[in-house]
Amino acid sequence: MTKSQESLKKDARITGLFYLSLVIFGVLGFLVFHPKIFIADDPAATLQNIIGNESILRIRLLLELGIVLSQVLTAVWFYKLFRTIREWASWSVAIWGTVNAVVILISAISMGSMINVAASSLSTEEQILLISVLHNIISNAWAAGSLFFGLWLIPMGYIVTHSRRMPIWLGYMLIIGGFGYILSTLLHYSGIQSAFIEYLTIPATIGEFWMIGYLLVFGIRSDAPL
Repeated sequence: MTKSQESLKKDARITGLFYLSLVIFGVLGFLVFHPKIFIADDPAATLQNIIGNESILRIRLLLELGIVLSQVLTAVWFYKLFRTIREWASWSVAIWGTVNAVVILISAISMGSMINVAASSLSTEEQILLISVLHNIISNAWAAGSLFFGLWLIPMGYIVTHSRRMPIWLGYMLIIGGFGYILSTLLHYSGIQSAFIEYLTIPATIGEFWMIGYLLVFGIRSDAPL
């Protein structure tokens, strides 16, 4: 293996580690700590959870910041990994991934504001109102952010399918998943409610875990297969 091949595989595995950390922060944040604080359509109960379990919300906030940081690092390392293969597409991955991180940062800011509201001298009614507004900002930051999360998967998949440095069906799965995220966001904000919308992001989930596993185990091919 040449020095350039070793460097390429090293960059691939670093990218995989950052991508894996993004998934870990997301799972811990949403599935473990989020339900302990946030109660849908009940800002009064959410306020009481914050007052009684401020440390849990702070952990949730730190995990949100971890998502932002790992998203940016993953986007930058994807650019480094792909720039010599398809430069404009690698720029697209980096830009859309970073924009998504900025949108999620709005969610983190709202969580920090919730801590301040709960500790303030405002009346209970005022606190509940502000908690309700901030909770809606968090939800909509993630809902709108999924548009950019879909956008960054499409050029990522394009690079894979056209360079053939990774399995071609991995690229197709990422592209399908990217369009699935975009469509689910548009349907959500169109007011359409259907269980079908949840299934639109399944290809993206499959593609992401496939990408992470391939980066960590195999890295990336130095040349396209004949």
